Amino acid sequence: MFIKTVKLKRPGLLAAALVAAAVCLLAVIALTAYRYAKPSGYELKNEKQRQELLKEMGWETDDEPLDRKQITIPEEFNEVYSSYNELQKQQGFDLSKYKGKTCDVYTYRIKNYKGHEDDNDVICNLMVCGDKLIGADVCSTQLDGFMQGLKNSEKK
Repeated sequence: MFIKTVKLKRPGLLAAALVAAAVCLLAVIALTAYRYAKPSGYELKNEKQRQELLKEMGWETDDEPLDRKQITIPEEFNEVYSSYNELQKQQGFDLSKYKGKTCDVYTYRIKNYKGHEDDNDVICNLMVCGDKLIGADVCSTQLDGFMQGLKNSEKK
């Protein structure tokens, strides 16, 4: 049997320890950034998961969607789709990755939108392709309505 030992001097040992610590720190930072930079990472396989997401975003809804429909995201975006995709990009989604694909859109009535609590005109749309959330919005169905991202800015 052959055994070889290596003797490190203090400066070399200190340098090796610093390099190892820096690599570990960079790995932790990269993994944390990846985890929190991907809001589109939501898997929504069933109604329970969709309800949990809506609650997490600060919304109160009915237990079931008002509507569920299938749509095909167009191959070429017109001005309306381009504008809508800009809203999605602000939330970390990008519909251009799903051009030509069919997805499900789940529509929920929002009960706690500030200033509209007694109205039935605020809804949330969740766009799901496969089991993955690819886009979402909260909007008013009134003529002079509004559209915003999924997160409730009034959430405490």
